[in-house]
Amino acid sequence: MAGTLSTFQEVAAILFVTAVAGLVGVRLRQPLIVVYILVGIGVGPAGLGLVQAHEPIQLLAEVGISVLLFVVGLKLDPQLVRHLGPVALATGLGQLAFTIFFGYLLSLGLGMDHTTALYVATALTFSSTIIIVKLLSDKREIDSLHGRIAMGFLIVQDIAVVIALVVIGTPGGAVDSRPWWSLLVLTVAQLGLAGVFVVLMMLTVLPPLLRRMAGSPELLVLFSVAWGVALAAAGELVGFSKEVGAFLAGFSLAPSLFREAISSRLTSIRDFLLLFFFIDLGARLNVADLGNDAGSALVLSLFVLIGNPLIVVAIMGYMGYRRRTSFLAGLTVAQISEFSVVFVAMGVSLGHVDASALGLVTLVGLTTITLSTYMILYSHVLYDRLEPLLRAFERRTPFRELAVGAGAVSDAAEVVVFGLGRYGRRLARGLAERGVRVLGVDFDPEVVRRSHGEPFPVLYGDAEDSELIAHLPLRRAQRVISTMPDVSLNRTLLSALREHGYEGLVLVTAHLTENVLALKHAGADEVLLPFQDAAAFTSERIAEELRPEVVPV
Repeated sequence: MAGTLSTFQEVAAILFVTAVAGLVGVRLRQPLIVVYILVGIGVGPAGLGLVQAHEPIQLLAEVGISVLLFVVGLKLDPQLVRHLGPVALATGLGQLAFTIFFGYLLSLGLGMDHTTALYVATALTFSSTIIIVKLLSDKREIDSLHGRIAMGFLIVQDIAVVIALVVIGTPGGAVDSRPWWSLLVLTVAQLGLAGVFVVLMMLTVLPPLLRRMAGSPELLVLFSVAWGVALAAAGELVGFSKEVGAFLAGFSLAPSLFREAISSRLTSIRDFLLLFFFIDLGARLNVADLGNDAGSALVLSLFVLIGNPLIVVAIMGYMGYRRRTSFLAGLTVAQISEFSVVFVAMGVSLGHVDASALGLVTLVGLTTITLSTYMILYSHVLYDRLEPLLRAFERRTPFRELAVGAGAVSDAAEVVVFGLGRYGRRLARGLAERGVRVLGVDFDPEVVRRSHGEPFPVLYGDAEDSELIAHLPLRRAQRVISTMPDVSLNRTLLSALREHGYEGLVLVTAHLTENVLALKHAGADEVLLPFQDAAAFTSERIAEELRPEVVPV
């Protein structure tokens, strides 16, 4: 049947199958990358045999990779890179060195040649920024201490991705018959010329051109895609790879005022086009070869799932962080990313490695992305089980984490407020200005740092951390107030407070009235509904102004 379909009908069928499979993947809380690859295998020769128009799909896949690298370059703002913290830098570089070195030895032990082992080991170092940001955002942990540290070393990995692609994308790449010094000179010369060109464009042509284009958001996006694809094509013409050219195009727009607008509009385009890359990849994979690689893939997957987090935990513990923060940050590197597959696919296209390496890395990607997603989703439960084993990775005094938000905190607090967002900060400030002794607690280190001028002390801490509850000055506190609307988070806090013998009143916040009963059953003495209360107060005030003769009941 597949042979009777036109190219358009074939793409339409693939998109429909992908949409249905994506719905199942979302219900299983799996990233769509996994779904795309599985759909590719399913619609390829090993499955339904729908994919016949390889060339159009491959073209869309190549454009998708160019847009992906363009967005990476766009996000690497020079100011952001310059302000990378020592923890992110040390953790990122330490994890990269550990994974490449031991991954290389492990790959050699599995029977690979030196070039393939180096490719595979390098691919194992990259973690998926897209997946991590999505999972941490869904859990509302992107602004937590471990979330911020994780985002820092993911930036280090993004830079490493670019360096790796540049190294293999330059003439000669990883294997060439010419002397190494001539390749080095040629590479440096070409990179220098490309850098000069990009800097000149950043200083002269691009700023006024972007200002003109920004008058129409659609035109701005069109120009961005055209610029990225054009430099990708130019990079290929002058001896670089398309990926390197696309990255330089994005990097040239990174200092622009319109960077965020371009990035936000390109995200959906990037995700749509990447669909074709992973489907094309899945359709080209040989299922029989995947079965033969199952043993090696299992060994490498365990190395990524266990080894990568452990090295992060060890480095962060040595640098003075608590084992809980180190563990939660370490879980974010327990998978390989879409860049791992792109990197090895590029090696295959350049003739450095054969297609079996791509199949192996893809299988490792499917395994680690699937399992690490649940590891991150249930990270707190996992930590509770492993906490005794992680004590060895924590200093006796975790000085660096204790320094976050350190200050004089009285044990005479009458009210402890968890969550210092707009509502929580105003609530705590209002109480403090009325003479109530308040202690604020927040899991965002930036919020803690910005709170030094408040009329109440602030501690860094996570409401889900039972150790924090045990050390809080709750002896004289008459009220504990949570301004966090997350039901499961409030349930955890209520359970921890009762477990540690707190006998005062506990007030928690909800945004939906249907959550009130569940929180009351969980032990809350009172449930605050800030939206509803604000609406009631405002409507009463306006009604009094318009109908002063009506006395409120």
